[in-house]
Amino acid sequence: MPRVTDLGIRVGLLPAGPTGSVLDVPGVGLGHATVWRDEPAPPAGRGVARTGVTVLDPGGDLFSAPVPAGGAVLNGAGECTGLLTAQEWGLAESPVFLTSTMQLGRVYDAACELLIAEQPAIGADDVIIPIVAECDDSFLNDARRMQVSAADVGEALAAARASARGAVAGGPAAEGAVGAGTGMSCLGYKGGIGTASRVLPSGATVGVLTLTNFGDRNRLTVAGVPAGQLLPDPAAGAPQPDPAGSCIVVVITDGALDGAACQRLARRAGLGLARTGSTASHGSGEIFLALATGLRCPRGGTPARPPVSGRALDDYFAAVSEATEEAVLNSLLESVTVTGRDGHTSYQLPAGELRELAGHTMRGLALCRKVCRCPRSRRPRRARTIRTRGCATRGFPPCASILLPNASTTSSSSRRCAGCGMSCARR
Repeated sequence: MPRVTDLGIRVGLLPAGPTGSVLDVPGVGLGHATVWRDEPAPPAGRGVARTGVTVLDPGGDLFSAPVPAGGAVLNGAGECTGLLTAQEWGLAESPVFLTSTMQLGRVYDAACELLIAEQPAIGADDVIIPIVAECDDSFLNDARRMQVSAADVGEALAAARASARGAVAGGPAAEGAVGAGTGMSCLGYKGGIGTASRVLPSGATVGVLTLTNFGDRNRLTVAGVPAGQLLPDPAAGAPQPDPAGSCIVVVITDGALDGAACQRLARRAGLGLARTGSTASHGSGEIFLALATGLRCPRGGTPARPPVSGRALDDYFAAVSEATEEAVLNSLLESVTVTGRDGHTSYQLPAGELRELAGHTMRGLALCRKVCRCPRSRRPRRARTIRTRGCATRGFPPCASILLPNASTTSSSSRRCAGCGMSCARR
């Protein structure tokens, strides 16, 4: 299945890393455990399960050497254990675990047990609060049953550690309907796990992981194109998930950032979500976390160098916004159509039609830049009528009969291309 870059769509200006994922950040691992069952309802079975666990591991012993961290909340109808501690201390002491809403307690318990088994000082010298965040997958998953086990959490953590060691062949770990993303829906289509990365001019890398479960189809926006309004509705007349879902965004970088800077980075994730169509509705939980490994030091110690601050953070802000937008789109494109409980179905975003739509729009934009007096045009042209072609997007007419500017005329009016959205002024 294609990712957004495979469709010829470029998000933002900064380049991506080699895998275009959080695995581009040195030492970081990403693993999943998918729980997929079709059993009779209890007591004969465990019902329909479309859920799982995803783990992002910054690497190493996080109790002995925590990493700087910070968080932000755009709308708080959700849960993330350990977020308050990260905001207060500016540190993260555990990997980040993602799962579904009703499984959060089980994943938290299992995370404690797994980390205690690895580090004897936990619970003896000090306690920890593992970071566990959730989204509601009950549209596809039978949430009335405890579907996730401690073994699933252990499997996801082990997979994350293996991916950091390069044991996962063929690039980054899976995206889409996998792990915690198995039962998620986003912007009218099948959502789930998405990831992307950006490489800064300084050489630092920023990776973003998203768990997408928000929004309605009409708001889906791809690289500025209102794709949700132009693509056909695959679920017309069928039950659809509540658009007031949630999105968890985890940012990780190898830059030399402290807790305060991480908190500022986390806030920028909301900009990326907005570009895809999120409005952070009343019942949604947009919770963001950022971690940085560049100033990592022993527990209780002091970093050996000063943190990046001030205007030097601007590239990091841009990277988070761009990578978040791209990660959301990857979560849609990498997912498959999934049918879950009660026959509810969440459909895959049609990559072929999206590619065609984006191609029409980009060609139209390029043509309008040549013939229209737009803010991006370099110079006006003499007054004449030009009939353009190629900028029509599904259901929208092309910029026809556009009167280009003439310095000898004085009256002014403007017209906006319905296909590409560019302003075409006439005087």
